[in-house]
Amino acid sequence: MDTIRLIEIREDILSDNQTLASELKADLKNRKTFLLNLMSSPGSGKTSLILKTIEKLKGKFRIGVLEADIDSMVDAEKVASTGVQAVQLKTGGFCHLDASMVKAGLDAFDLDSLDLIIIENVGNLVCPAEFDTGAIRNAMILSVPEGDDKPLKYPLMFSVCNVLVVNKIDYLASSDFDMQAMKERVKKLNPGIAILEVSSKTGVGIDEWAGWLEGEVAAFIR
Repeated sequence: MDTIRLIEIREDILSDNQTLASELKADLKNRKTFLLNLMSSPGSGKTSLILKTIEKLKGKFRIGVLEADIDSMVDAEKVASTGVQAVQLKTGGFCHLDASMVKAGLDAFDLDSLDLIIIENVGNLVCPAEFDTGAIRNAMILSVPEGDDKPLKYPLMFSVCNVLVVNKIDYLASSDFDMQAMKERVKKLNPGIAILEVSSKTGVGIDEWAGWLEGEVAAFIR
């Protein structure tokens, strides 16, 4: 019987993705264009936070948004209504973005005319954490209704992010969400992560989030 050859496709895919992601980061650095990868579960408030971010920072930075969805252009249309550049990526069933998909989206922008591009990744706490998109920083949103146990269930997502935005804190009073326990779990996974508490609905904490992002972008493009 012939020997069966085993080919590790996943390893090759991740290796190729990392190479392209590194090339994207180098190109963005040369152009002084900051790329933020925003990840979360569906319904956690990514689009709402992006709209609040545009409201706070569009007078300071030239902003673009790269929207990713399995289907639909609803979010891109909301973003475009603010006057910033928006590009929609339809992933065709893929539950994440990788560097090649992001490159295709970036090619649709005039990168030299932008200081900040925000990726709204596909809503998912598993696959997006596994692929480097070429972003300069990774951010994630955990909404209060999702529960404080998510760092225990999805440790990789919390480990690869530079900042965690805890959204919908206006629900805290009517939930059993334990903020201190959640923070301890996250810090155990990722001691250097910044944790910000916000409500996109009421505006609480949005200034702190915008301030964090403004500092990161300003330092990068200086």
